[in-house]
Amino acid sequence: MNTLAAKDPQLAPLIKETEEFRIEDDGSGSPYEILVEAITHQSISGKAAATIFGRIKALGSNDLVPSPEEMLKLRKPALRKAGLSGAKILAMKDLAQKTIDGVVPTLEQAEKLSDEDLVERLVSVRGIGAWTVEMFLIFRLGRPDVLPIHDLGVKKGWSVTYGKKYMPKPKELLAFGERWRPYRTVASWYMWRACQRAGNAALRKIRPAPTRRRGPAKLRRKRANLKPPKASRSRRK
Repeated sequence: MNTLAAKDPQLAPLIKETEEFRIEDDGSGSPYEILVEAITHQSISGKAAATIFGRIKALGSNDLVPSPEEMLKLRKPALRKAGLSGAKILAMKDLAQKTIDGVVPTLEQAEKLSDEDLVERLVSVRGIGAWTVEMFLIFRLGRPDVLPIHDLGVKKGWSVTYGKKYMPKPKELLAFGERWRPYRTVASWYMWRACQRAGNAALRKIRPAPTRRRGPAKLRRKRANLKPPKASRSRRK
């Protein structure tokens, strides 16, 4: 932590005042299994997702996540009954097929791949975005230099730590995070801690990233282009 604090003096007080960086991994779950759970959790509450995930595991052998081969054989009505939407069913079927095809690696293979290679492979799966892969890199593989530039907690934690009234744009955060290399995972973890320490009242005051205002000339041209054409008057005969 001393190295990161030396790289970024403004981060040093947060490192000193909060708990020491630690990420716990239960050591279980292949990339396929973790992504099945990630798809289940998309856009619903944690409690509802846990219930649905339990039903999905009940469809597999020995109450485990259905294997890729089992997933492909499961009929849509069975998955619908478990609580999955049509989009999530398609995502899980695609995940299963890409696991069989070798696009989605085994855990042993994943540990040997670079962050960039893993992101490229896993985001090719329907319904899997960069953020999901980044969480996998951080919490399952323990990669030390991952910066989730679209994560709301990281962005708000950055605003709190550096006294900003707005959240950074992803490109802005990416450029700023260069100072944290090769420990961007650790810095992200402390951004989450900053978010927790700030409390909801302070976080609600943080505004979205500012948008670039159009100049007067550009605005006039835009308005001119939006004007409907004048109706032509027909002459009376």
